[in-house]
Amino acid sequence: MESPQPQQQQQQGPKKRGRKPKPKEEKEQQQQQSASKMKEGKKAHQPSVDEKYTQWKSLVPVLYDWLANHNLVWPSLSCRWGPQLEQATYKNRQRLYLSEQTDGSVPNTLVIANCEVVKPRVAAAEHISQFNEEARSPFVKKYKTIIHPGEVNRIRELPQSSRIVATHTDSPDVLIWDVEAQPNRHAVLGATHSRPDLILTGHQDNAEFALAMCPTEPYVLSGVVLWSIQDHITTMATDPTKSPGSGGSIIKQNKPGEGNDKAADGPSLGPRGVFCGHEDTVEDVTFCPSSAQEFCSVGDDSCLILWDARVGTGPTVKVEKAHNADLHCVDWNPHDDNLILTGSADHTVRMFDRRNLTSNGIGSPIYKFEGHKAAVLCVQWSPDKSSVFGSSAEDGLLNIWDYDKVGKKVERASRSPSAPAGLFFQHAGHRDKVVDFHWNASDPWTVVSVSDDCDTTGGGGTLQIWRMSDLIYRPEEEVLAELEKFKSHVISCATKA
Repeated sequence: MESPQPQQQQQQGPKKRGRKPKPKEEKEQQQQQSASKMKEGKKAHQPSVDEKYTQWKSLVPVLYDWLANHNLVWPSLSCRWGPQLEQATYKNRQRLYLSEQTDGSVPNTLVIANCEVVKPRVAAAEHISQFNEEARSPFVKKYKTIIHPGEVNRIRELPQSSRIVATHTDSPDVLIWDVEAQPNRHAVLGATHSRPDLILTGHQDNAEFALAMCPTEPYVLSGVVLWSIQDHITTMATDPTKSPGSGGSIIKQNKPGEGNDKAADGPSLGPRGVFCGHEDTVEDVTFCPSSAQEFCSVGDDSCLILWDARVGTGPTVKVEKAHNADLHCVDWNPHDDNLILTGSADHTVRMFDRRNLTSNGIGSPIYKFEGHKAAVLCVQWSPDKSSVFGSSAEDGLLNIWDYDKVGKKVERASRSPSAPAGLFFQHAGHRDKVVDFHWNASDPWTVVSVSDDCDTTGGGGTLQIWRMSDLIYRPEEEVLAELEKFKSHVISCATKA
């Protein structure tokens, strides 16, 4: 594998994305600037992080149908839902993938957990807010630990097989894991790392965050390199009679002389295509929901690029100045493949229509959503309603939006004058940057989110699993009708008494 040229390394410099703890010098500089502003006294008093959190926690019984808070000893930069394992009367059991980004005293790990997801309208309101921030949740149980070669920056699951996940670390390779076949490891200092089931090669430099799995074919995309792992997955991957954990990896091993074999680290696979067009680091990628050949990417060059593998390795459409700063995240609407979301260091989320992406050569979004006060790190469309999406940022907030409500009279009347257009719910349970979140496709309106708490508590992180009250997202006429029924029931009971 070729090593990057020194000149390119100097141009790129250190990454400053907010996903990892900031360097000591940068933190000290920020503290000095903050202290200086306080001395000047030019700004009105703003509620502290703890004051905002206390206010949020007091409203939990009103705002949420269910919430679980899980303290993490080490930060996790990614969180993803896995397959649903079991359905019961009051709760479902489901896989959850997260990681442990350590300080080197113990190895970095990929964690497979079992999560009990409480069903709607089951949890008592007075119970969901009674949690200890420093404790682990009884709803989250560690099932298996994989010792990861380097920190886990991004986790993605393969839709075609519930057993396969891909991870990004600080290296040019993408690692593929059969999580059911991998042995459970004990993460202690000096332990050798787990052996990946497959290593995807092709990057010339470190690829840290941009990672996606195709919803229609077993393709993997990483900023912007494309692989097909179809030939490396046996029929056991789609065999319903093969139960998870029944032994043996479903990933085929290379025969001697095949591929670019790294015998000590695991079998490897070269790319199907390498796509060139970005002039700076690629931060995120996503597939078109209806085509394995079409995908898009965003990067630190402020560009949104659409690609079509059938046409060639150059951009199909390149949107210059899609934002006013680095782009961190992108997602393609699974319900309407004309709509694409992007999030940026300019604090905004923008929605583009791929039929009309530019105006006078620069990005022309349908709408610009302004509700964050810091860099946006993650955006994702809801699987439950085509117009709803979430965005998380370094300001510690996870905002839920509905673009159908933008500009409508009902929306203007119901929200406060200062509320951003389209914003209808704000999850404020994290006290530091929300680095990742994931909608649950098996349990409607249920979200897992994770924050890196290094800046506020000095270490660790917070994992939260939550579902807003259905009174918030249901149509107004349904909610009013239900309230009328409740009112009639109360009056009836009072009359009988």
